[in-house]
This record gives sequence, C-alpha cells and structure tokens, in this order.
Amino acid sequence: MHHNFLFDLDQTLLDFHASEREALEIVVTKHGLMFHEDIYRRFKEYNKSLWLELEKGTISRTELFTMRFNDLIQNCGCDITKFDALKINDEFIYTMSVNGILMDGALEFVKKIKEEIQDSRIYIISNGATVNATGRIRSTGLDKYIDGIYISEALGVNKPSVEFFDICLKDIGEQKGSCIVIGDSLTSDMLGAKNASLRSVWFMPQGDIGKAVSAYNIDYCASSFDELFAILSKWAEHN
Repeated sequence: MHHNFLFDLDQTLLDFHASEREALEIVVTKHGLMFHEDIYRRFKEYNKSLWLELEKGTISRTELFTMRFNDLIQNCGCDITKFDALKINDEFIYTMSVNGILMDGALEFVKKIKEEIQDSRIYIISNGATVNATGRIRSTGLDKYIDGIYISEALGVNKPSVEFFDICLKDIGEQKGSCIVIGDSLTSDMLGAKNASLRSVWFMPQGDIGKAVSAYNIDYCASSFDELFAILSKWAEHN
C-alpha cells in the first residue's frame, strides 16, 4: 500500500494565471487584436465562470472554448465572424503548454515528498485540456516526480463528478484510505473529494474558511507548502 497524493494542478502546483496571461498576450497580439490588462481581466473572469458551468454540465468543452474567445474578440471591438475562435483557442492552449510556470516552491515541495515520505505516489487530477496540462508539467520539470496524470479531457468527465474519481481510483488500484486530495478549488477539488468520500486538503484557502470546511467536509487546510508538507507527513504516518 502506498500513500497516494492526488494533486490538483493549477494554483496548487502550477501558476495557471501567469501562464494564461503570457500565452494570451502572445496569441492575441499575433492575430492583430489589442491586449491590455482590462482585456485580460475580462477574459480571466469570464473564463472562470465558464469552467464553473462546465463543472455543472451546463455547457460542453467546445462551447466553453468558443464562447471565451468570441467574448474576447468582441471586447477588443472586432467582428467575431472574421475570426475562428476555436483556432485561436487551439493556439492559446499550445502556447500555454510550452510556457509552464511553477508556484513558488512547488518543485522543491514535490521533491521533498518523494524523498521524505516513504512509499509516496504523486498523481495529478485536473480539469482542462490534455495538451495544456501535460505540456506545462513537462516544461517545468514536474514530470520527474509524477506517477500518474488524470485530465478531464482524456477521461471524458470532469471534477467534481464521482465518475472522475472512480476512474482515477480504479487505475491507482488501492483503497480509498490510501488517497488524499489536495487542491485550491472548493467546487471541483473539495466537492470532488466529498463526492468520492476521500480525505482532502484545501490549499491556499480564502473567504469564510469555517463555513467552507463544514460545507465540503474538508479535513485539513494549508496556506503554504511547508504547512502542507507537515499535514501530509502526519497523515501518511497514520495511514
């Protein structure tokens, strides 16, 4: 039996927003569209709202990809009929995939887990595009410490659905008690852990922490990699 750590990727180990901004500026500028902070802020907010709808199952991935770039094109004051939103989306995903940016201390953190927590296994569980996620993992060197990667696009289901976690657990092939979910999102990571009856650590918690802990049955909270390592070490000692 191993200690199986199921990590969310974005804003847990990789700085999604830094990669997102860099890639968006490159792609938007390439297509002759203007780029400034208001454009990025709008894209970021709208994109987040669309991913929440995808988690609920109210829109498809193709709809999400089309809608976010049609909205950006319109906000740049251009006619959406003169652009191929899905083509721009593909370019954006590829550009992000070769521009991975680590959260400060993330690489040292996962290396420490492998070196100091006996029988540890590190898995990535992420909603997103496979090329984007796997490319950023490789470009940052995280892949050296990862034992498995589960991406919603490849699995055909999204966090927080129990089906997503069922697929991961079946592939890992060990008991639920040997697994713990670590992530920043309440609506995908923490709700997913709750749905799948798995232990959980809410990383970088914000807002009404007490209310969220109760609502999502969160087991632990951590505000830094040092704090997270201490929690995972202690958990592993008792499991």
